Amino acid sequence: MHELVGFGVLCAVLVGLLLVDLKFFARGREPTFREGLIWSIGWLVLSVIAGGVVYLVGTPEQAVNYLTVYFIERSLSLDNLFVFLLLFAYFGVPQAYRARLLFWGIIAALILRGLAIVGGVALIKQFGDVLYLLGALLIVLAYRILRGVDEAVDPDKNMMVRLVRKVFPVTDGFRDQHWFVREQDRTWATPLFVCLAAIVAADIAFAIDSIPAAFAITRDELMIWMGNVFALLGLRALFVLVEGLIRRFRYLDQTIAIVLGLVGVKLILEHAHVIELGPVQSLAIVLAAFVIGMTASVVADRRDAAASG
Repeated sequence: MHELVGFGVLCAVLVGLLLVDLKFFARGREPTFREGLIWSIGWLVLSVIAGGVVYLVGTPEQAVNYLTVYFIERSLSLDNLFVFLLLFAYFGVPQAYRARLLFWGIIAALILRGLAIVGGVALIKQFGDVLYLLGALLIVLAYRILRGVDEAVDPDKNMMVRLVRKVFPVTDGFRDQHWFVREQDRTWATPLFVCLAAIVAADIAFAIDSIPAAFAITRDELMIWMGNVFALLGLRALFVLVEGLIRRFRYLDQTIAIVLGLVGVKLILEHAHVIELGPVQSLAIVLAAFVIGMTASVVADRRDAAASG
């Protein structure tokens, strides 16, 4: 019962914060970099405060687990943004329509991740050795990121997009912000809905990639979903910072890959009873990896600047 109350409160908070983001962050226009930076810092502070709330109403271990999941999922959410940018460009989605589309994309991501969490926990309880497979998947994902594999997003080959186009004819342009319109005595899907279908398909792939990383930290469904909730909040603000982040932190991809690899190894070794790391040690390792990666990026930038000067 206590956990159900927690999920209910979290859902109410989630809806409220999503509406705040939708209504007040650069509504109907392109946000500036400064706005994106301020809002991103605000979401980060709010997410850390949420950890303090968990500490007060729950346990210190839950608070640390939440923060660890949050930082891992927040870093992985960058992949969401890269794909969303490509999809928006491919479908030519106007800036004024993107806020609403992102809103529903985030909602879809949270629902899909919630289902993945519930299913994953049930699977682990039934078949404990599946943790070896999840750990291996994380190591493979880390290897792919480390190699810098460029996986082009082709919506025309996306299964969900092809399904929509088989069921509905698609209009030749947008119809304001409508998903569907009635024309020529037929129901037509608009490019906006087709883009949403592509986003949902991407969300499914991201859920498969990211949830195993959370399971390496904790089996607490509420803390895993809460970490995902706050990681996905404010994606529109982070959207503005993505290109700047990549230019500024050249080793960001490598850092994320190393974190995922470490988490995958930890999951396998802990299940094999080789090591046992507590939540504080796990959080310290994740934070240390990011600090080292960011520091290395700044040092490399300064070295290049000095060499060119």
